[in-house]
Amino acid sequence: MDDKNLFKWKDAKVYLIIIGCLIAIIGYYKPVLALIWAVALAYLIYHYIRTIHDKEKEWTKYIEGLAEEFDSATKHAVFNMPFSLVMLEVDGTISWYNTRFLDMIDEEDILNKKIDELVPKLEVENILNNHKKTPLDIKYKDKYYKVYYNVVDIKKTVSTKSNIIMLYWVDNTSQVFLDNKYQEEKMAVCLAYVDNYNEVKSTTPEVTRPLVLAEIDKTIGAYAATNNGFVRKYENDKYLLIFENKDLKSIQSKKFDILDRIREIDKGNTISITLSMGVGVNGKDPNETYEYAKASIDIALGRGGDQAVVKENNSLSFYGGKTKAIEKRNKVRSRVISHALRQLIDQSEQVFVMGHKNADMDSFGASVGIIKAAKIRNKKGYLVLSGSNPSIKNIYSRMEKEEPEYLNIIITPEEAIKMADRFSLLVVVDNHKPSFTEAPELLNLTDKIVLIDHHRRGAEFIKDPVLTYLEPYASSTCELVTEILYYMSDRLEMTNFEADALLAGITVDTKNFTFQTGVRTFEAASILKRAGADTTSVRQLFKDDFNTFLYKAEVVKNSKIVFEKIAIGRLKKDMDDSILIAAQAANDLLNINDVEASFVLTLFEGRIHISGRSLGSLSVQLILERLGGGGHLTSAGTQLEGISIEQAEELLIDAIDEYLMEGDEE
Repeated sequence: MDDKNLFKWKDAKVYLIIIGCLIAIIGYYKPVLALIWAVALAYLIYHYIRTIHDKEKEWTKYIEGLAEEFDSATKHAVFNMPFSLVMLEVDGTISWYNTRFLDMIDEEDILNKKIDELVPKLEVENILNNHKKTPLDIKYKDKYYKVYYNVVDIKKTVSTKSNIIMLYWVDNTSQVFLDNKYQEEKMAVCLAYVDNYNEVKSTTPEVTRPLVLAEIDKTIGAYAATNNGFVRKYENDKYLLIFENKDLKSIQSKKFDILDRIREIDKGNTISITLSMGVGVNGKDPNETYEYAKASIDIALGRGGDQAVVKENNSLSFYGGKTKAIEKRNKVRSRVISHALRQLIDQSEQVFVMGHKNADMDSFGASVGIIKAAKIRNKKGYLVLSGSNPSIKNIYSRMEKEEPEYLNIIITPEEAIKMADRFSLLVVVDNHKPSFTEAPELLNLTDKIVLIDHHRRGAEFIKDPVLTYLEPYASSTCELVTEILYYMSDRLEMTNFEADALLAGITVDTKNFTFQTGVRTFEAASILKRAGADTTSVRQLFKDDFNTFLYKAEVVKNSKIVFEKIAIGRLKKDMDDSILIAAQAANDLLNINDVEASFVLTLFEGRIHISGRSLGSLSVQLILERLGGGGHLTSAGTQLEGISIEQAEELLIDAIDEYLMEGDEE
């Protein structure tokens, strides 16, 4: 299009005005000449208007032609796109598709069919409700697609509108296979420790000892080879194993059956051999994966050994752990812990001790023991306690009568938070879960935290304690604290109340020295006996009133047996003694013939509490961990919120069923 001879609109206007002015001037002097120029000006105006009109028509034709070319190119691009394309109505009906989509579906006559009939995993409602327009990952006929979509408004008539959905199917199969291959071939680091290596070595006859130790190496080596792994022994009882993720999945599906293989070794050893394993998965780099493995083995050992723990980022998986923790007869560790605690107390101006919420005899007795340790070192100690409860009301009443000075050192969580600072020492007893402590906020106010507990370690754990004494083999925290006190000074002197409080904690957790009782349990009891503990006085602490007996009898009477060996009872009344009655009723249910475990559900402050007890053949800890709880092989508990007691019982039965099914598979 030639624009050289055309006036621009602004220029033409100026030129015509100038010419008109000149003609007016000329007309003043020479009218005839002005008339001739006026005719010429009229022609110029006509020619200009005609030229502008022609130019506009040319531009209109050019734009219309360009639009037709663009429309044709668009249609060609849509019909020949290198990926599948389909158009849907809002109800999922197919209204149009390209040839690639037809090839992908590999069916005829798909027009007007519903998309979910052809691709069941694709739901139109999810597309319409997803405002972020996140692409969908769809697997169809062994292929993986990244499905992008767009919801378009169209006019059906002049006054109405409707939506159509455009789906763009991008074949993502190669990327998915590559990602899967990468994940499957990533390295998983495993640390394996023989729990009782020294005990096995010392109790095995010298003639067969080399055979036993060689069989351990052979079994672990064969297990690594079978699963395409790599193994290196770096200490007598410690091994490093490397697997790929795909082989680790196979190991997990078999529930780490090497734990059973090691336990079954019989080459002249007089005690069973147990193995603990910690596995780290999917760290950012090999070093982080190894750190995961170290954290996992610590948890496995903290839970009593004879089990495997897999850590992937913040997720933990547990395998095994159905056997009783092996008692450690060596007291070196308790002496070392005692000396370390003594130094920490000496370096602190004030000592705070707290147990778990709704304190029981073990938590309260252990707290009294730590207060005694602070007194021995001439330091001010404070016991953080929300107040008395039915589980400790007898010992609390006795304290008010015999040791009223203790009332001055018992403080509320709110008072402790105001008093504590970075230089204070905080000792947490009979619990290792921050959310279960009397004052969780107190954990963030000091840099020195000591943890003393006998429960098997769970996923939730107090962060970075300076000293940890977690021994699942122990009968109670009071047993551990008694040993600490024994090594705290040359001569242990205690009041009768303090000795009885510690002995009461041991008594309640061992159910009168019948469960979870080892040699060191009786040794701790003898220490307390020499210090002034009286078994008759301790027994008085466990007396109940008449109503408590009636409620326990009601729970036992209305209990039922499930899975032929597990008793379940309910206490629907929400009262102050609910948790205590539930725990005692669970103990009583174990006296029924053929009952190997018992659970009692009760209401307390709007929550459902479950107390679990076992004779040792079943792990109530593993069962209640599935419901967010924890504890021991023979004694555990949990709390549930926002559900009824009937719903809680259904969840409990499902957890028991899963546990028993896993046992059958093993």
